[in-house]
Amino acid sequence: MAIEVRLSREMRLVDVTMIGVGAMIGAGIFVLTGIAAGVAGPALILVFLLNGLVALLTAMAYAELGSAIHGAGGGYLWIKRSLPDPSGFLAGWMDWFAHAVACSLYALGFGAYFREVLHVAGVGEFQLPIFGLEVWLAVGACALFSYINFRGASETGKAGNVVTLGKLAVIGAFIVAGLWTMAKHTGWQGSFSPFMREGWGGVLAAMGLTFIAFEGYEIIAQTSEEVEDPRRNVPRAVFLSLLIVIPIYLLVALVAVGAVTPPAGMNVTEYLGQEKETALVTAADQFVMGGGLIVLVGGLLSTLSALNATIYSSSRVALAMARDASLPPIVARIHSVRATPHVAILLSAALVIGMAVALPIEEVAAAASVMFLLLFAGVNVAAIRLRKQQPDLDRGYRIPLVPFVPILAILCMLVVAVFMFVGYPLAWLAAGGWIVFGLGAYYVYSRTREKALVEREIWMERIERKEYRVLVAVSSLRTAESLVEVASAIAKKHNGEVVAVAVAEVPEGEALLTGRRRVRELRPVLEKAVEFGLAREVKTHPVAKIAHRISHAIVQTAREEHCNFLVIGSAHRQSFFERVVATIVERVLKDAPCQVGVVYGELESGKVRQIVLPVTKSRNAELAAELVPAFAERFSVPVRALTVVARDGDQPSEEEFVAGARETLKAAGLGVELEVLRRREPAQGLLGAIRYGDLVILGAPSRGLVTPVFGETIPMEIAKRGRNPVVVVRDLDERVRRFERVFFRRS
Repeated sequence: MAIEVRLSREMRLVDVTMIGVGAMIGAGIFVLTGIAAGVAGPALILVFLLNGLVALLTAMAYAELGSAIHGAGGGYLWIKRSLPDPSGFLAGWMDWFAHAVACSLYALGFGAYFREVLHVAGVGEFQLPIFGLEVWLAVGACALFSYINFRGASETGKAGNVVTLGKLAVIGAFIVAGLWTMAKHTGWQGSFSPFMREGWGGVLAAMGLTFIAFEGYEIIAQTSEEVEDPRRNVPRAVFLSLLIVIPIYLLVALVAVGAVTPPAGMNVTEYLGQEKETALVTAADQFVMGGGLIVLVGGLLSTLSALNATIYSSSRVALAMARDASLPPIVARIHSVRATPHVAILLSAALVIGMAVALPIEEVAAAASVMFLLLFAGVNVAAIRLRKQQPDLDRGYRIPLVPFVPILAILCMLVVAVFMFVGYPLAWLAAGGWIVFGLGAYYVYSRTREKALVEREIWMERIERKEYRVLVAVSSLRTAESLVEVASAIAKKHNGEVVAVAVAEVPEGEALLTGRRRVRELRPVLEKAVEFGLAREVKTHPVAKIAHRISHAIVQTAREEHCNFLVIGSAHRQSFFERVVATIVERVLKDAPCQVGVVYGELESGKVRQIVLPVTKSRNAELAAELVPAFAERFSVPVRALTVVARDGDQPSEEEFVAGARETLKAAGLGVELEVLRRREPAQGLLGAIRYGDLVILGAPSRGLVTPVFGETIPMEIAKRGRNPVVVVRDLDERVRRFERVFFRRS
């Protein structure tokens, strides 16, 4: 009985709001305020105001979609659901990069703050090889928190709220002390004159630099599975978090510029820009004795908590992409002891450290902002598309004036992102290079795997609905009966039906209509196939296809007919040229949207004496074991399960191999004893174990081709003897693996 597993909805409005506030009141405001002041001048307050308004525009999209689609994934999920490929892949790819680079920023911020702690403690300056002290501290922090994530620790629940309140307390104390300083000193207004000292260019550049400080409210939408009444509370939490954070940022900008006294000969924003990531520490020291130390503690707390959270979120984005078949399956591996995605954590940590050591802190912040700007623009496009695609979706909040508000948000973010190309070319180079690399990875690797995953989900849904269909490709009267025999046995096992397809191939360059004559020639073959199927009490219907490529026509028919299994014959005598150019069988195996069985030799029901099942540990071998009972029942013959090991092999390896074979039989529910044969050469031993009248059913190699360029596989050699039919089966999951080792290859 299938049991649906759901997360308990225990997070209240205050809890989920604090998640958004905690993500935004973090390392960004501590690290970037001074740098942005040096870029924008006194207009820093305008920078935070405009970024807050842009964030509010995009927050509307997150509020609407998060209130309607309650699932993990957030923007990645919505873009994948509403926009054509490769938009979904790129959304995840950019999300992974954005969180990783944000993590690099927090690591560098931690390095800078910890360096100040050492300075306060009286530790003198010292040089380290290759990189400066703060970069080495950043690398060490990344390594430490990657290990913590590997062990399974993360900032969650009430502990997260305590950390957020601590950060708010430090920022609140900084603001109060700054306002008190401004109240005591007249003339602070002069610090804001001229207000637009660096012009609109400085404002836009600083907006791009600090946009990452407003990133965090989108995390609220990703928690919707655990929120009480998400339809109502997710939008409220999104807007509440921004309404709390934006005024705080404006007050920080106000006191940073208005309350700080610069050295003689410098204006205040030049001084803050010179202090860079530790500017707030310098400012707090001027406000009150010991204020810098308090801000140092707050900065360390913020950078460490943000570092931990972003390594966690970055690795989980990579994990989600691997589970969606966008990244190699090794990335989705879960550690057997720690139950954490250790490979995803390792890859994310490598990306974080790589960016931290490769770019200055300003370029790191800009690179993260570029990615978030592009990602948020994509979410706004998704909001527009989903309004059209699913107008009746139950939305707890609706963006006003669609599509004008999302379009305004998109334009604002694109203007900032494009302008950053002038101010921060290295950031755009890093971000653009990542996108180009991602596109290459998608078209070379991910597209095929994602397609296979979707097809497998459809295939599984059809099995659950008990709609089972077997496609059999027939081409001649001589082989039709053998192929239909196999197809009907599999269909009967699932109470399904058979579709017989014959393809009339037309040479490239000729019109398809010229293949009508060939269709007439194939009619007797299809009629015979239907006759064979009905004689075995399996519903069978014929399909004739005219195509330029036989393999394409077979795969296309499998999709059109929603088939679960495909049976195709293979000639065991092929020329070298036929092997060099991919055979029809290999093309079908690569592209088929279902399980595949390749039949070698001719199968005559009256001549089958027993079924031989060679067993190894693999999904394909398990599939073969699952199908064996159908053939045993059809021919009323016994089953012989065997595995062959090298006589002079290593004892522990042999025991592991045999244990794996027994696991395969157990997983398939096949109650037969496993016969273990010890031979000098296993491949030759398997050949010698097969007798006249045996029907051999075995799993294809998880890695490798059915037809090698040189030498012959075991199935081919068995069939060449002319005594035994062989059925080689391959599961749907295995068809996307290419360029790998040959199955039992003999040169």
